[in-house]
Amino acid sequence: MTTSNDLARYGYRQELSRQLRFRDLLAYGLVYMVPIAPMAIFGSVYAGSGGMVALAYAIGVVALVFTAFSYAQMVKAFPMSGSVYNYAGRGISPPVGFLAGWVILLDYVLVPGLLYLVASVAMHATVPAVPVWLWLLGFVAINTVVNSVGIRMTAVVTRVMLVGELIVLAVFLVVAGWALATGRGRFSWDAFYNADTFTWSLVAGAVSIEVLSFLGFDGISMLAEETRDGARQIGRAMAAVLVLAGVLFIVQTWLAAMLVPNPGGLLAEGDANGTAFYDAAAVAGGSWLATVCAVATAIAWGLPNSMVAQVATSRLLYAMARDRQLPAFLATVSVRRSVPINATLLTGVVSLALGLYMATRADGITLLSSLINFGAMVAFLVLHVSVVVHHLIRRHSGSWSAHLLIPGIGFVILAYVVVNANIAAQRLGLAWLALGMVVLAGLYLTGRRPVLSGLAPTQAAGRDMERV
Repeated sequence: MTTSNDLARYGYRQELSRQLRFRDLLAYGLVYMVPIAPMAIFGSVYAGSGGMVALAYAIGVVALVFTAFSYAQMVKAFPMSGSVYNYAGRGISPPVGFLAGWVILLDYVLVPGLLYLVASVAMHATVPAVPVWLWLLGFVAINTVVNSVGIRMTAVVTRVMLVGELIVLAVFLVVAGWALATGRGRFSWDAFYNADTFTWSLVAGAVSIEVLSFLGFDGISMLAEETRDGARQIGRAMAAVLVLAGVLFIVQTWLAAMLVPNPGGLLAEGDANGTAFYDAAAVAGGSWLATVCAVATAIAWGLPNSMVAQVATSRLLYAMARDRQLPAFLATVSVRRSVPINATLLTGVVSLALGLYMATRADGITLLSSLINFGAMVAFLVLHVSVVVHHLIRRHSGSWSAHLLIPGIGFVILAYVVVNANIAAQRLGLAWLALGMVVLAGLYLTGRRPVLSGLAPTQAAGRDMERV
């Protein structure tokens, strides 16, 4: 079981409240990933994969199972908030950790803004009388208040919301299955493999889009200092969430692919309005099912999903700030609520400003999605390298499968996806990384080079041996 002593040996105090159990972590991860997430981006993935949308999601699950395994290895080694920032910083070196944290900031800081924007645009389309900016303000205000109250309140609210999402998904699966059984749509395995359109680069490009649906399982690692049952539970929860959500993603996209009213048109013209899934739902059950799915998706992205995204972002800011790699005020923890209050509030403000700005751009949602996916995948690549360096090279682990083969396979798969990602995302992502290098140089020049508190256990052990 993880205790305050685990943090003390790294030079930290236990400031956050340890209230979360395995079921809370499971609910948190599922809500972050959103069981109905594919509904919002189904058309883009369908068009990008040549109709093999289920295959794209299946490959995504396989790729990220290796990533989840690497997370489990590193969270056991370093049971603290900060995710890849801490794993790379302590497993490789503090400067690498800073750059890893900087890259994953591209994911964590932008994710809440994207979620709020997608939800607000969808709700405006459903209720045109309420402008996008007002929906944005409402979503941000609700989530910031809930997250400021404390992690227990966040856990309760997200569990309730998760039940609602699963009910909507169950309704769609039943109605869609019945529709196919009674002759509507066309039964086919093309969503898994179509010889006429299949190429590895095509599918990899689609995976780089749909990875957005999977982002969230890694957010569980940010709660390492708020779980009761130890770091081992973090790894178990991540793997369970990833597999469970992956199965749900594959099934719902396969059914939707067989119900798309105009497959040829979707492949040729794409899904500019983002309604492809809802059009398939209308074929299955009528306009009522399309409306239910659309509204449920909007609420899921705007409330529970963005709520837990805000939690993860605030914990990353908190972890980097207490190491003096971001402004110190972000490390302030509310004594009464045991939450990083300033980081939580700043995340809300940035998300609102970002959402309002991107709402004015025609390519706002697409641009944000591409940047987020690129940042996450690059951070995952660094994670796999951290496992090899820390366990195999530094600690001389004899487990070649756990500490070389598995992270190596995960690295190769993700590297291939990154290479085949959107070119604009590659350019902007690399520009962000270059900016991080400039900031890192500035830290060195001002005497604030990255230094992580405490010693790694292996280093501490080495010094103890020297004393003996």
